[in-house]
Amino acid sequence: MGTIDLPKSPNVFHPEKPSAVGSRNSLAQEYRDQQAEVNLLLEEETNKVIRHLTAKLPKNVLERLDVMGGLKEKLYNYFNQNYQNMFNRYMVTSEDEMVKKVRNFIDKEETKVLTRYTPKEIADLLDAVGGADKFNTGEVEKSVVNMYGHLQGHIQRGVNELETHTNSILRQKTDTGAFVRGENAYSIVKCAFKDNLLRPKTVTDVKLSVNILDSELISPIFHYQVTVEYLVKDLLAKHIIDSIDKIVEQVKDERIDQGVEELSDGEIIFTKLNNVEQFTDDNVDEAKSKRYSIIAKTLMERVSELRAEIDPETFDALNVRENIKKIIDMENIRNRGFNTAINSITSILDTSKMGYQYIENLKNGREVIIREYEDTDVAHLPDERYAIKLRYFDNAQLIEDRKAYDVQIKSFETEVQHLWDILEVIYQDGKGLFKIRDFDDLSRKSKNRIRKLIKDKTGEPLYEDIAKVWDEISFVKPAETEVEKSNRTYLYEKDRIRTRIIRMRDRMKRMYDFLYPIERRVMEERLTWLEKEYFRFDYTINPYHLQPGLLLDIDITSIKRKKYTLDAMGNVLNEFLHGVSKGFQDAAFASFSRRRSTVREDINQSFASVVEEDETAVVASAAPRPKAITAPKPAPKAASKPAAKKKGVVDSRAKAKAKGKKSRGGSQLSEI
Repeated sequence: MGTIDLPKSPNVFHPEKPSAVGSRNSLAQEYRDQQAEVNLLLEEETNKVIRHLTAKLPKNVLERLDVMGGLKEKLYNYFNQNYQNMFNRYMVTSEDEMVKKVRNFIDKEETKVLTRYTPKEIADLLDAVGGADKFNTGEVEKSVVNMYGHLQGHIQRGVNELETHTNSILRQKTDTGAFVRGENAYSIVKCAFKDNLLRPKTVTDVKLSVNILDSELISPIFHYQVTVEYLVKDLLAKHIIDSIDKIVEQVKDERIDQGVEELSDGEIIFTKLNNVEQFTDDNVDEAKSKRYSIIAKTLMERVSELRAEIDPETFDALNVRENIKKIIDMENIRNRGFNTAINSITSILDTSKMGYQYIENLKNGREVIIREYEDTDVAHLPDERYAIKLRYFDNAQLIEDRKAYDVQIKSFETEVQHLWDILEVIYQDGKGLFKIRDFDDLSRKSKNRIRKLIKDKTGEPLYEDIAKVWDEISFVKPAETEVEKSNRTYLYEKDRIRTRIIRMRDRMKRMYDFLYPIERRVMEERLTWLEKEYFRFDYTINPYHLQPGLLLDIDITSIKRKKYTLDAMGNVLNEFLHGVSKGFQDAAFASFSRRRSTVREDINQSFASVVEEDETAVVASAAPRPKAITAPKPAPKAASKPAAKKKGVVDSRAKAKAKGKKSRGGSQLSEI
């Protein structure tokens, strides 16, 4: 090395000196003649193309071409230009990556040396004594990450509030559209704005109910009383579904590799259905059935009817039953879903400046009640307040709630009908014998005259002889089908009750005018109470409109011109739905990302078959054919012709799997 003329500093610039700035030679190449190698490569590729043209073109065409003159020079320059472009791009990329690595390495070493609190020697000593797992900054890094996470959360919350307020100002929205964003509108069961009873001109009461289905929950929720057997079966069911999804994904990938049309939505469902029996069956009594392939039948029998608590008299820590329950309890499958929802709503209320003075967490009942103020008397509460009721229920609870709802609506009909009958009796008793006070009196007085003058001549029946189908309170109700019987809306019954209440109040005004006898006072007091209770009942949610899952019931009272609580609760609700619910998912849109929507038959690329004289240089460019799979549409069969005469087809949809293989014409150049 002493005889080598090495540059003394990086500032030396020379095109030929090894490792100088701007040099095309490097000490790492050990003085290889790079230019000669390049010339040899280009000469070889040029001659190969010339020989190929000479062998393929007819003699009369070759006579018109200057094969050994201008054509060879043009090919040489073409290869040389492309080679230089590729080489220059490669060198620039390599130099940039090397500069980055060197710079990062230097920064790391300087940080070790220049650190203020931990000198390099102490850091090396600690690393030698305990290793990276003993003395590290993991906890400090976690704290920093948490700080940045909280900061990002506050910034995002502020942006959301600004967005909500801006949209409200621009659109002047004071209805549901300003309260709940569009992407969460599907989860609303009921939203009602009404004037406050005490201050109808200045204060608004809002009732909002959101139903999050079981399938939409990020963390599944279970009742506290659910059995261990149910939890285990739920885990097994999820494992089976995941396994089936993996099989479907494998089928999709194999079809893509073959270049076959992808499975449609219906075919995907059928594929899943056909693979269910690979993992389970309906044979409950047989110990060797597929349903017991993961967990034995004896273990499932041990935890049968075992719930969240075991009788202390029968508890034995060494029993199989107790240990299986302990494993399930350690995973906290039973409680984590509901606890996650509670932590989410309370933390969002805290960070959104929506404090609360009262919270009651009914853990075993899966219900939590949050109120801004402890008092429930609306007469002593401020005009800005809210109350939240978060409840999880299953199908069995919904059935009982629907039964109670049926009884309650029937009870209201009975009470209102009873008051209606009392008012009708008092009204009829107050009539005179010869004085006309309403249409019924006039109709009764004109009955005989109508029969003699009109009906006897036409032969039509009298009005009193015709069966009355319409009761003049509500329109005729159509007959119920199975849909109405299974999902009762009770809109018809509620409309009848509301109409009767209004008509009874109007009748009492006409009957008594400015007189207030004891009968009127008693009936008005009863009517007011029934109306108040009915509106309170109508304000609740019809359980026929709910599905098993999580119900978030919010009651808000806010000043109309201020709307502070209304806007703040809108942000809380949207953030809660984002953290707890996966949202509405459409299987068609979920699989859309893998669809080739631009694939057409007229853009398939293909090359004509070429016969090579030198068969040793011919290498098939097509990718290897994957294994055959069971699919609705079979893959096209491969041609059984010799390799030299086989038609080479390039499918733009197929994956490039032929690693290390060379294509026709210029394959050696493509490896450079």
